[in-house]
Amino acid sequence: MTLAAQKEIFENWLSNHKGLLFKVVRAYAFNADDQDDLFQDICIQVWASVPNFKKQSAVSTWLYRIALNTTFKWIRKEKKFNKQKDQEHPGHILLYAMTESDDRLDWLYSEIKKLDEVDRSITLLMLDGYSYKEMSEMLGITTSNIGVKINRIKKHLITQSEHYEKQAS
Repeated sequence: MTLAAQKEIFENWLSNHKGLLFKVVRAYAFNADDQDDLFQDICIQVWASVPNFKKQSAVSTWLYRIALNTTFKWIRKEKKFNKQKDQEHPGHILLYAMTESDDRLDWLYSEIKKLDEVDRSITLLMLDGYSYKEMSEMLGITTSNIGVKINRIKKHLITQSEHYEKQAS
């Protein structure tokens, strides 16, 4: 593959799927600097993966796998250095991707951040409409386990949303 072809594919992927990457970044990185770092790491991995894409899955599936794998590696690296995370401020990297602030969406991302890594991934994939089979392939767990986790996540979020609604009233 030529460098020009790789650049064209990379730019096309980022243009068409940056929202997907932003969701992953926002769910796992909690301050602006970390979000910038993680997004950059993901972009580097996407760039490096372009020649390896064999079209055996959808581009969005491929990019999710890259984003999640890169994120998990980044998290392990961050834990190793014991950096403190500021979970209260949504990052500026995403501000241009969102037109208006939505308190319910902010609440949802806040709740997603509280989930463990696998449950966060499942939640993001579920919100984007991936099938249990696709999630299973991306995350390396069985489809029945995906189903069980989704039911638990939904119950948890419903309970939390009831508390949120009571507080908002």
